Amino acid sequence: MTTTDKINFSVADAVKEGLTQKEKSLPSWLFYDAEGDRLFQEIMNMPEYYLTNCEFDIFQKYKDEILSIISADADGFNLIEFGAGDGLKTEILLKHFVIKKANFNYKPVDISENVLNLLQERMQKSIPELDIKPINKEYFSALDALNAERKNPMVVLFMGGNIGNFALPDAQTFINHIAEKLRVGDQIIMGFDMKKDPDMIRSAYNDQQGITRQFNMNLLKRLNSELEANFDLAEFKHYPSYDPQSGTTKSFLISQKEQTVYLKGIDTTIHFRAWEHIHVEVSQKFDEDMIEDIAKEAGLNVEKYFYDDKKYFADVVMRK
Repeated sequence: MTTTDKINFSVADAVKEGLTQKEKSLPSWLFYDAEGDRLFQEIMNMPEYYLTNCEFDIFQKYKDEILSIISADADGFNLIEFGAGDGLKTEILLKHFVIKKANFNYKPVDISENVLNLLQERMQKSIPELDIKPINKEYFSALDALNAERKNPMVVLFMGGNIGNFALPDAQTFINHIAEKLRVGDQIIMGFDMKKDPDMIRSAYNDQQGITRQFNMNLLKRLNSELEANFDLAEFKHYPSYDPQSGTTKSFLISQKEQTVYLKGIDTTIHFRAWEHIHVEVSQKFDEDMIEDIAKEAGLNVEKYFYDDKKYFADVVMRK
């Protein structure tokens, strides 16, 4: 097997495209190899990472009111979740809905069949009465397929602050596309990480233990491993920034000197100027005015904000 045969071409293409631009960047999904997944689990358990418990608190406190809102105008509903992951937070709602004998079915959507299989297996053990029908499709294709067959209203879950992984114009486009697939009366429940003390936000991306730095640097380790690159990690630094006006957090890997890196796996040489950056992540924070504007642009009405006790995070119900 040749070196070329071993290359993951989605990784190779993304890296070549990102590092040969004038403004160098890499997509944030490159963080998540096996080591990246492990480090992210550590990040979620850091004292600085305030997000972990916010949605758990919201769902525990407001699960009855959430059910009342999404079941008020129909005899039943389809609960569609984008990117459910391990389903730990969603399980709080699902168990409550089943206990309350709500007429619904749960349809998690993911492009990874393995993720869906693991989720279904876990839910069937935890909530055997749950009507679960996983959909192994891209998000918008899944909504098209559901629209072709459904009778009941649709409630789309997109939680965990994942909308913040988009730059604002892309977040608007994403929500517009969801709204276009909905019928009048359908709803979205979306998680938003809210603006708060700027020092707290920066600390979440630059923790004292250095775990976030390891997480970011692991991206370069991945390129060294998978693309046979020769990044010297000691010559790069992790740098996060937060703009309280726009609510935008950005993370960069910065070359501390002029240097050249060779990626043997894609036969590409990349030159870095001293202090040149690679943009690797965006994390958007919101306020209510921003959310109202996004909803209005998409043809949605904001029905309810559900906040954790400290108002760090909101799960927002929007209706078409």
